[in-house]
Amino acid sequence: MKDLNQLLLNFEYKQNFKDEDFYVSDSNYFAFNLMNSWPKWEKNFLNICGANFSGKTHLANIFLKKFKGKKIDAHSLQNENLQDIKVYENVVLENFDKNIDEVLIYSLFNLIDQDNKYLLINSTIPINEINFKLNDLKSRAKSCLFAKIEKPDDELMFALILKSFSDRQITIDKKLIDFIIKRIDRSYSKIFEFIYKIDELSLKKKKPIDLKSIKEVLEA
Repeated sequence: MKDLNQLLLNFEYKQNFKDEDFYVSDSNYFAFNLMNSWPKWEKNFLNICGANFSGKTHLANIFLKKFKGKKIDAHSLQNENLQDIKVYENVVLENFDKNIDEVLIYSLFNLIDQDNKYLLINSTIPINEINFKLNDLKSRAKSCLFAKIEKPDDELMFALILKSFSDRQITIDKKLIDFIIKRIDRSYSKIFEFIYKIDELSLKKKKPIDLKSIKEVLEA
């Protein structure tokens, strides 16, 4: 099977990134609440970490819509970006991992600190757990606020499945969602992989989603 990211990119459907479309549960409450508490952060650096598809980008988009700022992909950071962000109070750094330009990232951290700006960093693991080669960057990484998005609880799983079907204009019985929750892996990527597969199966067979098709995908 192709990489799930590629599958989702190839399959067009309406995605909403409005504040009211972000479902808050025990799994993500701390990250959501801390993000919304800007500018009353204890530090100028906030690292939101969580698995792929856990809602980090959604939170970043909510943050930028409410508080304004500049979003940069950590892998695309260039020297000229350091000049561009001087006019912004907030910077969001997406897709942060060990495969970044450590010198440039360290320069960005220094710029944020010196100009009293704010940096929101999205990553799949806490950045203080990354074994950077640059000792100064290791030290900087430890000085962040950290907010982890936990594995989805039943309440969040229900909301994610319901919204994913709704985005695709698919109506599904709530009892079927309960059935799915009890049998699917408690993982954001597995939830969205299931949604893609069940929708693909429904389109191929030209039939609505029912218990039989759900079992077929879950058992595949």
